[in-house]
Amino acid sequence: MTPTTPTSPASRVRPAVRRVVSLVPSLTEAVAATAPELLVGATDWCEHPADLDVVRVRGTKNPDVARIVALAPDLVVANEEENRAPDLGALRAAGLDVLVTEVRTLEQAFAELERVLVRGCRLARPGWLDDARDAWRDVRAEGPLTRAVVPVWRRPWMVLGRDTFAGDVLARLGVANVHAGHGERYPRVPLEELNSCGAELVVLPDEPYRFGADDGPESFPGLPSALVSGRHLTWYGPSLVRAPAVLGAALRAAGR
Repeated sequence: MTPTTPTSPASRVRPAVRRVVSLVPSLTEAVAATAPELLVGATDWCEHPADLDVVRVRGTKNPDVARIVALAPDLVVANEEENRAPDLGALRAAGLDVLVTEVRTLEQAFAELERVLVRGCRLARPGWLDDARDAWRDVRAEGPLTRAVVPVWRRPWMVLGRDTFAGDVLARLGVANVHAGHGERYPRVPLEELNSCGAELVVLPDEPYRFGADDGPESFPGLPSALVSGRHLTWYGPSLVRAPAVLGAALRAAGR
């Protein structure tokens, strides 16, 4: 019998990735902007790019596991906050490769995007990711931060709490989340408490709840309101390129 030589991990050829299902809107847009031909499935909430034509697999919190398995993806990309562990476990149990990201800061977003696209999808580092880093490189708060309350839902009222990507983005733009020290990441806080927490500003994104000029500011009569793009505040992907300019303009319009 001819002896065999064990193959070292470094010498093994990793299989090509030709089919990707994304369970996160931000990551869907990131893959679509880099190699759209890879995407075969995405959630119903994946609205960017607008012309995305792939199989829809329901929502981030209730994905159709059977449909995803039937698509036979080489990789499923997910997020520990957006997606539920039991669903991801079911996909793994079906034999699928699932890459789960964690994004709680801007720097973590850059690192995880590279992990998904370069190490996960086996793609070259995209130019837009370098553009996004460049856009944020010199963004830093000048002077004392403006204390703000940042609702993300009403009925009941919910706000940004600790360790959130959006909170880190706002801090870089000179806005301190009043509830950043809360024990929960998205706590429910009564409106009376929000209005008495010492905030100097209320930041109202248009997603996940669609706050607008006629829906939100009236609840904070003593505070200036900054109506901001939820996509530029909470998404990590190509939207990061324009996020400093878009969010900065909205904050300046509110007198921040």
